[in-house]
Amino acid sequence: MNKILEAKNINKFFHDPISIRVLEDLSFSINKGEFVSLTGKSGCGKSTLLYVLSTMDTDYEGTLLIDGEEMPKKNESFLAKIRNEKIGFVFQFHYLLNEFNVLENVMLPGLKLNKYSREEVEHRAMEKLKILGIDQLALKKSNHISGGEKQRVAIARALINEPHIIMGDEPTGNLDKKNSDLVFDIFNKLSDEFNQTLLIVTHDPSFAERTHRIIHMEDGKITH
Repeated sequence: MNKILEAKNINKFFHDPISIRVLEDLSFSINKGEFVSLTGKSGCGKSTLLYVLSTMDTDYEGTLLIDGEEMPKKNESFLAKIRNEKIGFVFQFHYLLNEFNVLENVMLPGLKLNKYSREEVEHRAMEKLKILGIDQLALKKSNHISGGEKQRVAIARALINEPHIIMGDEPTGNLDKKNSDLVFDIFNKLSDEFNQTLLIVTHDPSFAERTHRIIHMEDGKITH
């Protein structure tokens, strides 16, 4: 199996003012095309772990590999490139820019990557919007669309650079059941039809139990 993400013996401490271990000796891997949910009570370390796995937090002990490549802890420009090229992010809040239309919002990480011409990035962005069934919104300003539509635009934006893995931090946390189910169906389709790898932090048990695999955390440890 092609391992997209591998964590080996990850430990993390907060020092404030005494040292508290918030992640304890975590080891697991995620294979290409897997749709994995990360669950556990508030404060168990889920979001802390996601920040480590996404390379945004480099203050940890242990080894992190993305697509078989070990991530350094000191080279911020390299890590920024990895984040833009190999990881797609979907957060609880969509972080769309109101002054831009939907298409421009989706294009932003593609333009930042600077790998393809503007025309090619625009073409790719439209393709992603079509996959998610929202291409008709392309020219609408992002503050003129609904909450559920905004989250779909955020997923399209996360897909623009063909990332190895999409990481989500409570992406359905602000949505009603109908829109949560819609987002789940989109993730499922990306996994099934496009072999996209997904790691999603969620509080929603009905979301988690429909994913391929659940990683459950308690007190900084993985319990199953």
